[in-house]
Amino acid sequence: MKKLRYAVVIPAVAGTMLAGFTPAFAGPEAAKQQPLNSTNIPAQYANQKLDWHKCTANELPTAPPPGAENIECATYRSPRNWYKTNEGIDLTIAVSRLAATSGTATASVITNPGGPGAPGRNFPARLRNQTKLRANQEIIGLDPRGTGKSTNITCGNAVGTGSDLDPRDRSRANLNLILDATKYAADSCQVKSGELGPLINTAQTIRDIDLLRVLLGRDKINWVGYSAGTWMGAHYAQQFPTRTGRFLLDSSTEFTTTWQNSFDGQPLGFERRWRQDFLPWMGKYDKVYGFGKNGEAARQSYEKVRFALTQNPVEVDGVPVSANALDSTIASYLYSKRNFPALADYLVNLKTLTEGSGSQQQKATAAQKVKAETVEADGVIGPQPLVVPSDGDAYNASFWSIPCNEGPWTGNRQSVIRQSQKLIDRDLPLLGAGWLIQPCIFWKNKPVDLPKLDGRGVPPVLIVQSVHDPATPIEGATRAHRAFANSRMITVTGEGDHGIYAGGNTGVDKVVEDYLVDGKVPNDQSLPGLPLPVPAGG
Repeated sequence: MKKLRYAVVIPAVAGTMLAGFTPAFAGPEAAKQQPLNSTNIPAQYANQKLDWHKCTANELPTAPPPGAENIECATYRSPRNWYKTNEGIDLTIAVSRLAATSGTATASVITNPGGPGAPGRNFPARLRNQTKLRANQEIIGLDPRGTGKSTNITCGNAVGTGSDLDPRDRSRANLNLILDATKYAADSCQVKSGELGPLINTAQTIRDIDLLRVLLGRDKINWVGYSAGTWMGAHYAQQFPTRTGRFLLDSSTEFTTTWQNSFDGQPLGFERRWRQDFLPWMGKYDKVYGFGKNGEAARQSYEKVRFALTQNPVEVDGVPVSANALDSTIASYLYSKRNFPALADYLVNLKTLTEGSGSQQQKATAAQKVKAETVEADGVIGPQPLVVPSDGDAYNASFWSIPCNEGPWTGNRQSVIRQSQKLIDRDLPLLGAGWLIQPCIFWKNKPVDLPKLDGRGVPPVLIVQSVHDPATPIEGATRAHRAFANSRMITVTGEGDHGIYAGGNTGVDKVVEDYLVDGKVPNDQSLPGLPLPVPAGG
């Protein structure tokens, strides 16, 4: 999987609210009339106690940042199969919390970083500086079944096989190699993950979450889910509407359709972010980077670097940096404007190496910078988390298994080749060229039947969406909003970041926290995004 190295806080810039609120929403009264365990959770699971303790170094993937030093950890048991609880086979689910700063939490907000399947035990740290939210709510993180410190699945490290093959090479032999590698990895995922593999799916995970609600002692839970966490949150809300509090869906998938349809918007989303946001920005600062005086000139420089890599991949410490690795790194850096300077430096350093110009010292320096900035490429597509996984290949395995377990996913070797070629022909090559890498066309397990979401009977959920989000494009989020009854949507204009709340936009944060904390349900509205960065020397 692409390893991301993103921080969780962006310097705040004030924004202004353009529309008002509707009256506060109290939620259905039915929850008060139900016992805490109204969903028939067997007693051996519902009666567990969470053994909260300060997280040790080996319980988190990275040390918590300042402000989250006191994050606590616990685990609980969940049935491997919620539809066959009498099997007596359990999983371990790892959770975490940041306590309410008042000392006594009156609500719990569960967080999810996306994926699908990304571990999130350290993710509450993203919300550590949200003082209004934290005053009376505990922030809960969890590693979903399959990943992190929860019971893992594996693909035997097969995901990424063939990742250096260039999908722009449209020769039949090369495309067949890419498809063979994809099939090998898909087969390995299903074999290596065994009987647990098919049970890594949304239907099972939301029941793990409802068990967590019971263990937390909450009639309702609140939710902050990013990216694929919007899919999980929407499915929980539809399945358990009387247990649904205030749900924020940030950078939304098109959760009212299939995974396949939702993913299919990504080639457009990434290309738009690349050509309309990043490349013109790099051209604007040509005196800093010398990569082209405008967006198109900068793109032509990229094309020259990319072509050079297809002829002679740059080697850094004996490891080749391929054209496909270049595109993978570009896509991963486009999630946040904060990474634009680093991406520009990466392109400039690759240009130095591929041109063969400069002194030996300059080349050595450029090589070391390229090594530090290259994102591991493995040909995986889809929404990415806002954290760095550290669970071997469990996240890769979950990332593939969840959408493939939740079909339908239509297609075959010939159709995905045709689809990727059409994307190239539409000038969407950054991701489009590799769009034949669709492991689900090789999946053998029968897909789980997930309900179609329409939002009926669900309390108001709030969607936050930037107009140039690359991974979850606004077109899909808008369709989900329209199809999900009583949802509300904040459209963040002049913005392309993936993950908005708690990212420094104070205007958005105010509307979100008035909803999450005070229950004020906003009207649909537009709010301004944050400006692009100014590089050193700009």
